[in-house]
Amino acid sequence: MEFVFVVPREKLFPDAYPHGFLPFGESQLGGTRLESAMTERIEEFGFFVERARAEHTPEWKQIIPYTIVVRDGQVLCLTRTKQGGESRLHDKLSIGVGGHINPMDLVENPNGQGTRNPIARATQREVLEEELCIEGTHTLRSLGLLNDDSNPVGAVHVGWVQALIVQGDVQVREVDQLEGRFRTVAELNNSLAAGANFETWSSFLIPKLDRLLETPFNRATPLRTTTAPTP
Repeated sequence: MEFVFVVPREKLFPDAYPHGFLPFGESQLGGTRLESAMTERIEEFGFFVERARAEHTPEWKQIIPYTIVVRDGQVLCLTRTKQGGESRLHDKLSIGVGGHINPMDLVENPNGQGTRNPIARATQREVLEEELCIEGTHTLRSLGLLNDDSNPVGAVHVGWVQALIVQGDVQVREVDQLEGRFRTVAELNNSLAAGANFETWSSFLIPKLDRLLETPFNRATPLRTTTAPTP
C-alpha cells in the first residue's frame, strides 16, 4: 500500500483557492512571500495517508514536486505511455518530471528528527534515481506554485514547480513508461497552439517558459543523488 504526503486544503489555502501558476518571486499570501508561506504550511500541517484515499479526497492536497529539466535553453518534453501508473495521464505530454512524496522522503537530521519538508528529497529520488539518468552538473531552483481545481486530477494535487538546469547527458530510465526529448520553447508553444495533448499543468506553464527561464538562477542549489535512511 502506497502512502503519499498531503496537506489539508483549508490549511494550505485558508483564504482563497488560487488558480493557475503563481510565481514565488512575485506572489504573496497574507503579506508573506508565497514560497515562505507555503513552506511553513507544508512543514506544519503535512502528513501521510493512503494514496487510494487521497486520490478521491479533494479536502486534501497532495504536494507534487514538478520539475522542468532544462539543457542549453531547451526543455525536456515527456510522453506518458499506457504502461505508466496514473491512467488519467496516459498518452499526455508533459514538461514536468516528478511524482508523489512518500514516507522515505522524510530523511532524518543529525539530531534524529525527520525534516518536515520532504520536497527536496522527493525531487532527488524521483528525478535522479527513478525517472532520469543525468551525467554532468545540475542545479535546482523553486519557481512557483501550480493549482488547478477544474479537473479530478488537479483537484487533489498541487504542484511545487522547479527548474533543474543540466549541463550533460540526460536519459529516461523508465523507458517503458516515459518517452522524452528536448524541445525549444518555441516548439513547445507551437505544439500547444496546434492542440497537442499536453497535461493541464504543462499547458499552464509553457506560455510562461520564456520569462521563467530568463530568471537568474543565482539562488539555485545542487541536487545530488543519495540514498535516504529508512524512517
